[in-house]
Amino acid sequence: MYMGKSYKTKYKPINPKKYQGNPNNIICRSSWERKACGWFDNSPSITKWASEEISIPYISPADNKVHRYYPDYLIEVIERGGVKKRYIVEVKPKKQCYPPIKKKRMTKGYIYECTTYAINQAKWRAAKEFAADNRIEFKVITEDDLGIK
Repeated sequence: MYMGKSYKTKYKPINPKKYQGNPNNIICRSSWERKACGWFDNSPSITKWASEEISIPYISPADNKVHRYYPDYLIEVIERGGVKKRYIVEVKPKKQCYPPIKKKRMTKGYIYECTTYAINQAKWRAAKEFAADNRIEFKVITEDDLGIK
């Protein structure tokens, strides 16, 4: 089902030495991911960052099969007190972080929203387990975190 215009650009970092990977091949799949790249690239507290560099297996509730989830980012931050912390970061619209509101009619759009929500939840559970096993924290950032209205 087609749910809108595809958005794909390359981000060229101002601080390529901070980027862990090929700085000439940073793909942004949304304008929000592009904004996140700028934030990671320009923030002095973020010392390293990477895009879609790790793969996490998860079982999709849509087909009950194992798939691979590539979280949007892996970042290393110097937090207050000089403590280094690593995060797996996923950029998503806030509306995808909550169960869809039940509709009177079972439309294709509503079914798509429910499936997307269920798949995201499965991915995020797997990411949280992976993060805990690797002393990393998993975080979903939305338009609120990016300062988008």
